[in-house]
Amino acid sequence: MGIVARTEGTDPYLSDAGMKEARAMPFETILLEVNEGAYRLTLNRPEKLNSFNEKMHDEVREVLTRIESDTAARVLLITGAGRGFCAGQDLGDRDVNAGPLDLSQGPEKNYNPLIRRLVALPIPVVCGVNGVAAGMGVNLAAACDITVATKSAKFAQAFSAIGLVPDAGGTWHLPRLLGQARALGFTLLNERLSAQQAEEFGLIWQAVDDEEFAETLDAIVNRLAQAPTFGLASAKRAIRASWASTLDEALDRERDMQKQCGLSEDYREGVNAFKEKRKPVFSGRAPQA
Repeated sequence: MGIVARTEGTDPYLSDAGMKEARAMPFETILLEVNEGAYRLTLNRPEKLNSFNEKMHDEVREVLTRIESDTAARVLLITGAGRGFCAGQDLGDRDVNAGPLDLSQGPEKNYNPLIRRLVALPIPVVCGVNGVAAGMGVNLAAACDITVATKSAKFAQAFSAIGLVPDAGGTWHLPRLLGQARALGFTLLNERLSAQQAEEFGLIWQAVDDEEFAETLDAIVNRLAQAPTFGLASAKRAIRASWASTLDEALDRERDMQKQCGLSEDYREGVNAFKEKRKPVFSGRAPQA
């Protein structure tokens, strides 16, 4: 297992150089595909419904570090292998009978940095929920910018079933996406949401027929990979920052960001393409200082 290199005739995700890197960077719990700045990270513990263990955390961290240093990165897709997206924490890793456990260590070391880094990535983050999402799996999806789920997918907060509080940003994202009443009902009653309910409630962007799921994700990823990345990243930051700002602060932020976006090659290309009635070719690069 590792970075999946696909060759001509199937779905070319990596160049020859990328294929060499694939052999040099094996992974045990995830799969990684890279195609012209589009990263596809697949959680790959299907026998455990892709629940997180320490190895998976380490490997996801490695991928995020690579993306953060890759100036050609344009979009990240996170999805799961098999019949589930992510069942949260692998409880098989914990021996609750061996003595008191300090459960603050998991969020401090793993979940909190993961969510902070995903939200701060200067590229769009797409989540493909291909099956059950439970516990931290729900909150991982909620932290992404655009989430698409199969209509057969189910969402369960699950923490109340074992006497815990939601983590991985669940107590922050869920009230903002669902509203407080639905966030509390979803959490305290441990009710499952269907993908269609999740779409209706605002937890996800779209629920699609299972047979259209892969095609829909590919279309979104391809569209974002060809979009003006710096402008998208600025919009992402502005919208997220607005949740903790006044209207005046948001207006000032928009003014300042618009100045920077207006200095980018992509803005000039977008306007010229509009005038010339052609499809724009965006570089995704930030404006030169």
